[in-house]
Amino acid sequence: MNFFWRHVAQTSDAPMLGIDVNIVKAEGCMLTDVNGKTFTDLISGISVSSIGHCHPKVVKAIQVQSEKFMHLMVYGEYNQKPQVDYATLLCSQLPTQLNSVYYTTGGSESVEAAVKLAKRVTGRSEIISFQQAYHGSTQGALSLMGDEYFKNSFRPLIPGGRILHFNAMEDLELITEQTAAVVIETIQGEAGVKKADKTYLQALRQRCSDCGVLLVFDEIQTGFGRSGTLFAFQAYGVVPDVLLLAKGMGGGLPIGAMVASIELTRQFTQNPVLGHINTFGGNAVCVAAAKASLEVILDGKLYEKALWIENTIKKKLIHPAIKALRLCGALGAIEFETETINKAVIKACIENGVISDWFLFCPTAMRIAPPLTISEQELNDALEILLKQIDCVSKME
Repeated sequence: MNFFWRHVAQTSDAPMLGIDVNIVKAEGCMLTDVNGKTFTDLISGISVSSIGHCHPKVVKAIQVQSEKFMHLMVYGEYNQKPQVDYATLLCSQLPTQLNSVYYTTGGSESVEAAVKLAKRVTGRSEIISFQQAYHGSTQGALSLMGDEYFKNSFRPLIPGGRILHFNAMEDLELITEQTAAVVIETIQGEAGVKKADKTYLQALRQRCSDCGVLLVFDEIQTGFGRSGTLFAFQAYGVVPDVLLLAKGMGGGLPIGAMVASIELTRQFTQNPVLGHINTFGGNAVCVAAAKASLEVILDGKLYEKALWIENTIKKKLIHPAIKALRLCGALGAIEFETETINKAVIKACIENGVISDWFLFCPTAMRIAPPLTISEQELNDALEILLKQIDCVSKME
């Protein structure tokens, strides 16, 4: 533990709320620590391990590809079959205009690529995002964040941004011919699982079309079956110009993507050439893992399993201490009266073998985002522990 504190950079003064969790193995929904204690991962590493940890098909794909080649230049010089195969499969599940995949190594990079593309395509500089939005921690992505607390220590940020109110029809008139892109989460994750209204997204789509603005959907946390459809936007009847992906994409390996039309992505090939590049985007091993992961989701229709998870949680999680329960498939927020109660419940759950955490912009709410492969027994057992700890904490208040 001393070496953990000494040599590993910390972004919180109390990782896991000060509990020493030293994981040595992860399989399916279960984590095992150095002492042999097991934990149910009820948040999938923040929606990353959506098909569970070390899924055998993903492990096999990694092994097979790593014996062929692991990394080649990824700037389009080589025709790499793993990249082509995955992009073809992904695009087959998307609307026809979303037919070109720009690979990144994670969510923030996907956001950065979209912002640059919007400026390049439109010749404009204003980027619109929303209050309580989270899009990443790099300078450009941070500039779009809809929370001042997390931004103030890093100013000046990228100029030209505008923050609107989420789901507010009256704010749509602020989108104009000066706007390059509107970047929005279909379901605001770090706000504590808040859904966009269908009529609002439809009106937003129309406003962007009328003003020549790129509409960018950030599905970094909601993509790949977690919301109950393969991608959350598919339940809204609205198609973005750009789709941003990461987290659950790689089956546990670091990969992300910006998906748009080929007419848009080709803008990166000129004025200037190599208009946007990164060293590891589309790494062959990561792409092979992503393809295996997507195949598992599609073959098992795990997006339907997400709806079963939602219904199970709704039925089981009934307690007077729960102020609100917001669920969208296998992504949920359990809200309590205070942040103190929430963190006490989370800490008690971790101590009793269930991993969870809170939301950046909603510290009174507990995150629920289990792997889509979780079994009925595993989910019921985890919810029983959760209910017991809620009961214990509420009695101490």
